Amino acid sequence: MIIVPEREIAGLITPEAAFDAVENVFGAMARGEALNFPVIREAIGHADALYGFKSGFDRAGLVMGLKSGGYWPGNADKGLTNHQSTVILFDPDTGRATALVGGNLLTALRTAAAAAVSIRHLARPDAKVLGMIGAGHQSTFQMRAALAQRRFERVIGWNLHPERLSRLQEVAQEHDLPFEAVDLPQMREADVIITITSSFDPILMSDHVADGTHIASMGTDTKGKQELEPALVARARRFTDEVAQSVSIGECQHAVAAGLIGADDIAEIGAVINGTYPGREGAREVTLFDGTGVGLQDLAVAAAAVRLAGEKGVAIEVDF
Repeated sequence: MIIVPEREIAGLITPEAAFDAVENVFGAMARGEALNFPVIREAIGHADALYGFKSGFDRAGLVMGLKSGGYWPGNADKGLTNHQSTVILFDPDTGRATALVGGNLLTALRTAAAAAVSIRHLARPDAKVLGMIGAGHQSTFQMRAALAQRRFERVIGWNLHPERLSRLQEVAQEHDLPFEAVDLPQMREADVIITITSSFDPILMSDHVADGTHIASMGTDTKGKQELEPALVARARRFTDEVAQSVSIGECQHAVAAGLIGADDIAEIGAVINGTYPGREGAREVTLFDGTGVGLQDLAVAAAAVRLAGEKGVAIEVDF
């Protein structure tokens, strides 16, 4: 078995590599060549943590495995990231465990890559203003990946605790872009909005979003979580990584429960990537990507990490 420790991931997987891996696996899912298995994710009744498993099998890439982990909200006080995870890969021909890969940075990179994929394929080409809602650990990864997709000229941001927006301001400064902390109604100035929070109540309302905006909703990955008003979800053309997750644990769960939309009203982003389903159809159309986070994303970037670790001589081999 090969072990790729968490400390090695930053030197192996670039945002560009994560983007390519996620885009490819979304395409494979839409072609029926990759199967994502149902998510197990529960509150464990300890440390306010959410814990679970995501798994799948990519027949095209011959990658099979699972990610185990979750969200521990008290970790920041311990000097740890709130999201903790580990990826295990298996040989699809024999079922033997082949690799153990640190999953914390990979999770941030693949989540940001998914939003970036949606921006590349769904946002208006002339998008100039990026709106960020949420300033937690993953927000800077999201922002950097998004800035690579369009020629943004300005960034605006909102967070429940405004003092934490300084980390987004620093990223904007890295890219020589002005940054402004705003109230939620001012999100109407944004052409692209990324929501990356752990909220269980709607934050972004339909009145906060102008026509022509692309929204990447990346925080809702558990039953009950919610970032968007259901009326906003119903107003938009909806795309997702996997429809089954979107209606059960993703942002669309609430609009479905309210009877505003059904599963048939949501398209796979992979079909847009493959050219078998239309993406944005007009400059005034609001598009929404419901990024629920599929296990296949984690497996794709973990497999890339294992390959690169072997090439660079940083993989640890153990008998198992």
